Amino acid sequence: MGMLLDPLADKLLIAAAFITLVQFNPALVPAWMAVVIIGREFLVSGLRSIAASEGFTIQASELGKFKMLVQIISVVAVILARRWHQWPVYGIYIFPVYWIAWLAIWFMVLLSLVSALDYFVAFWSRIDRKSEKRRRRAFVLSRRRKRDVQAV
Repeated sequence: MGMLLDPLADKLLIAAAFITLVQFNPALVPAWMAVVIIGREFLVSGLRSIAASEGFTIQASELGKFKMLVQIISVVAVILARRWHQWPVYGIYIFPVYWIAWLAIWFMVLLSLVSALDYFVAFWSRIDRKSEKRRRRAFVLSRRRKRDVQAV
């Protein structure tokens, strides 16, 4: 049950956060970026559903888990960047919060796309192996039928 509900909760959290960030700080999170991130989440969920209907599961990869961590850091960085472009350290504004948020958000978009590609590769390799087994079984069965027909 946790394998199903945990990714679902993560997706709802990220979707809500990015929809809010588009309004909250559009300079750092344009609408297209939120669409890409949320679309990726739905795409991976769809792949998992198809995989489950085929009788196998696609578990969260290490890359997917790292992507989630980067997404959380990006959300926090964008929220902080709304208030402070630079953070005061000992009274001097030297910590570039805005640029850290900008780098984090772009790294997160890139990582999300790479992670989606990773899930697609895992999914297609499993589907391809399964279809190869079906083809072999159909070939063996067709040879047996031919042999049985020739024997009669």
